[in-house]
Amino acid sequence: MQKTYMAKKEDAGVTFRRDWVVVDATDQPLGRLASKLAVVLQGKHKPTYTPFFDVGDYVIVVNADRVRLTGKKWDQKMHYRHSGYVGHLTATPYREVQKRHPEVPIRLAVRRMLPKNELGRRMLRKLKIYPGPDHPHAAQTPTELAL
Repeated sequence: MQKTYMAKKEDAGVTFRRDWVVVDATDQPLGRLASKLAVVLQGKHKPTYTPFFDVGDYVIVVNADRVRLTGKKWDQKMHYRHSGYVGHLTATPYREVQKRHPEVPIRLAVRRMLPKNELGRRMLRKLKIYPGPDHPHAAQTPTELAL
């Protein structure tokens, strides 16, 4: 009988390695893009996936300012922030958030699809988002990930 593989800390550089992938967000729907990015960050696309161990790849997202929202979500979907003071909840439409910080909608969508613990925060650090087509990670020789 064959046992299910479970990654161990000792296997970190031997059994699995972290690859770098580039994803072009041009005209990609935000939710569908985020769910695919979350799968790659967690390592669920690999046979070495282990739920309690970070075996995912690094993900570089380019053209984040060209991501797409369907319908009227650019004006109706809100980004909420709270200062900590009573009555200081601010709501900003995603259209304004996209203009000021194009990486925020993608980062929030992916973060909400990752585990809500230290492991999920560690996975989120492997996500690199850039508003334009250029990124400074050419030395890692990333491969193109087709979505």
